[in-house]
Amino acid sequence: MGKEIALIVDDNEVNRKLLGYVLEAGGFEVRMAGNADEALRVLATARPRVVLMDIQLPGTSGLELTRRLKADPALRDIVIIAVTSYAMTGDEQKALAAGCDGYLSKPIDVTTFVLDVRDMIAAGPRKVPPTA
Repeated sequence: MGKEIALIVDDNEVNRKLLGYVLEAGGFEVRMAGNADEALRVLATARPRVVLMDIQLPGTSGLELTRRLKADPALRDIVIIAVTSYAMTGDEQKALAAGCDGYLSKPIDVTTFVLDVRDMIAAGPRKVPPTA
C-alpha cells in the first residue's frame, strides 16, 4: 500500500512548502494547489485522503471550494481540514458549517501538526451537510 495523499490548497507558496515539508516528513505523499481551479485539476487525477484548505484563496474561497467538494458524491468522503491564519471569533464555526471536517490555525505547531492531521483523518468526514 502506498502513502496517503495530502492535497495542500494555499495561495501562499511559503505556507505550501512548509506544510508540504512537514507532511512529507510525516509519511504523506503531497500534492499542492495555489487556488480552487488548481485544486480541482489535482482532484481530477488524484484521490487525496485529506485536503488542507486555506480559507482565503484568490477567486473561489476555500469555504466555497469545500462546499463544492462536499456536495460531490465522489469527493465528499475526503477529509477537509481548514488550515488558516484567518482565525477570528466564529471562523472555526464558519469553516465547519461550510463542510470542513476540522480546523487548525496558522502558524502551525510543526511538532504536533502531522499527529493532529492524522487524528482528524482517523475521525473521518463529519456526516453533516454543508450550509450556505
